[in-house]
Amino acid sequence: MSSYVGVVVSDPELHSQFTQVELRTLKSKFNSNKTLLDRVTVGDLPPVLAKLNAFSGTFDADEIKSVLDKSYPDADQEVDFETFLRAFLSVQARGVEKSGGSKGSSSFLKTSTTTVHHAINEAEKASYVSHVNSYLRDDPFLKSYLPIDPATNAFFDLVKDGVLLCKLINLAVPGTIDERAINTKKILNPWERNENLTLGLNSAKAIGCTVVNIGTQDIAEGRPYLVLGLISQIIKIQMLADLNFKKTPSLFQLVDDTQDAEELMGLAPEKVLLKWMNFHLKKAGYEKQVTNFSSDVKDGEAYAYLLNALAPEHSTHVTLETKDPTERAKRVLEQAEKMDCKRYLSPKDIVDGSANLNLAFVAQIFQHRNGLIDDSSKSTSFAEMMTDDVETSREERCFRLWINSLGTATYVNNVFEDLRNGWVLLEVLDKVSPGSVNWKHANKPPIKMPFKKVENCNEVIKIGKELRFSLVNVAGNDIVQGNKKLLLAFLWQLMRYTMLQLLKNLRSHSQGKEITDADILNWANRKVKRVGRTSQADSFRDKNLSSGIFFLELLTAVEPRVVNWSLVTSGETEEDKKLNATYIISVARKLGCSIFLLPEDIIEVNPKMMLILAASIMYWSLQQQSDTESNVSEDATDEGDANSVTGEISNLSLDEASESSPSSQDQELVTKADEDDVDDGNNKDA
Repeated sequence: MSSYVGVVVSDPELHSQFTQVELRTLKSKFNSNKTLLDRVTVGDLPPVLAKLNAFSGTFDADEIKSVLDKSYPDADQEVDFETFLRAFLSVQARGVEKSGGSKGSSSFLKTSTTTVHHAINEAEKASYVSHVNSYLRDDPFLKSYLPIDPATNAFFDLVKDGVLLCKLINLAVPGTIDERAINTKKILNPWERNENLTLGLNSAKAIGCTVVNIGTQDIAEGRPYLVLGLISQIIKIQMLADLNFKKTPSLFQLVDDTQDAEELMGLAPEKVLLKWMNFHLKKAGYEKQVTNFSSDVKDGEAYAYLLNALAPEHSTHVTLETKDPTERAKRVLEQAEKMDCKRYLSPKDIVDGSANLNLAFVAQIFQHRNGLIDDSSKSTSFAEMMTDDVETSREERCFRLWINSLGTATYVNNVFEDLRNGWVLLEVLDKVSPGSVNWKHANKPPIKMPFKKVENCNEVIKIGKELRFSLVNVAGNDIVQGNKKLLLAFLWQLMRYTMLQLLKNLRSHSQGKEITDADILNWANRKVKRVGRTSQADSFRDKNLSSGIFFLELLTAVEPRVVNWSLVTSGETEEDKKLNATYIISVARKLGCSIFLLPEDIIEVNPKMMLILAASIMYWSLQQQSDTESNVSEDATDEGDANSVTGEISNLSLDEASESSPSSQDQELVTKADEDDVDDGNNKDA
């Protein structure tokens, strides 16, 4: 695997306005039009730009023409790529003015990657540096680089090799990355650095970060606004990790009845934090309602009430009696320090209403002292609602993270709650099958009338049937009612469809034949056999897959350097299986696979996740070969060459399946499993 070289723009200032993902997308669009038209002129730009997602619904071609006429009056002027980029920025800047301001407003979880404003918040930078210095100071590898001086750019330099990114992810969600897969040397070559960054970005997606429009090259270049945007999401996930009922059952004290508890379970962690804060403020006699971590807390009064309620031993009326907001904020921080809350923000950050830093501050207070009484009887009665089996919980997590990785406009916090109005499912369908959704028939949230939700979900089922999903006796109302089995069955088919379409698109230039589950299994077995390995899989239900050896051999077959076999166990004991499974997931992400399964899925041989894992590795492998072939003349590749995509595809016919004996069960993996789920779901109260 060679190191990635991004799109290069000669003007550094212009280059800095775009991420590598954006540059690649725009370069592809520009080149395709140049090929089509031979030469691109200013007059050609309006219809081209109007079709870009960035301007969809904002500008039509005529409006774009009026914007460009001011800077480029000569419609016959030939346009090169850099002029095309400047024209894009001109239209984008007009779009910001049209919408009434900048898109750069801070959202701690779903950070914008807009290319209009790249100013970084120095206070947030200092806070994140302080966080890194505090939590990673004893890390065996990083301790020689810490502490970082927040007044310098050392933080952005340290991120460039990917090690810090991976370590922060494991702080946020322990065990996400097998640290044996991280390349930790003083000096990394470009290939090793790219591996770390790929592992970091794919793992960030796997814990719920939004990394749309961020590539490894952007992090390798240490782009401050992108680095801070990603780091802020990771730190937020760490800080809010305890705001759920499994880790903090006493949160049930925030509600009075079952219905309220169900609503609370579906809230985003930051919403739960607000509810917790208001719970204590009300008891303390604070009459206002805190609805945000910015304007509602900037006077420091709410903090004074909260800390007095949580730590009466440090209670003081001086803070409340102080009139000056900055002085009051100073006293608030002094009182918080007595509770061992480290100071990651300044009085000015409170007074300025910095949403990210105030949220982190409240989350830290919650971690140190949540003030909730451990009422086991009440917690137990509410906990009975959380009857999801382990597999259901894992699948919900997998599909939630996958949906959020697609970059849909709506962020999903809970699949079973957030998808019931049908809108998010329509967004996902439009992403994976562009043009499939007729948005004129869709009802946009907030939706108060139940029948409007049913209309959305009926449209979802209609599109699913058009995509040939197995939806026997399934209606939109089943989704609205929250039938978990049916929803998971639908999402599984949607994820599988997406993966198979990606594979089909790679092979479209050769045969155009539909990819099947058996094709994927046959490809994997052939790959492993070709490199002299002995493992073979009878099906994606083969219990021998639990050792992990087959997938490690498959990863070695597609990239010989990626697996360190000295770290691999025999996979005979449960402990050895877990070590191998954890390593497989990290190695696959390090290679470039975007996957969302857990080690338990491999150990227990979850056939759905086994299929997706194999398909992801296959997609990466064929993609690399396709990229290589695009740089090689046709006569350099023999027909049916096993190293070519065409050769790989031509050898995937089911007539040859007997060579590696893929089970016929796997051809029916989706249809049979989902029909069973549908039958079970329809025989059960929704």
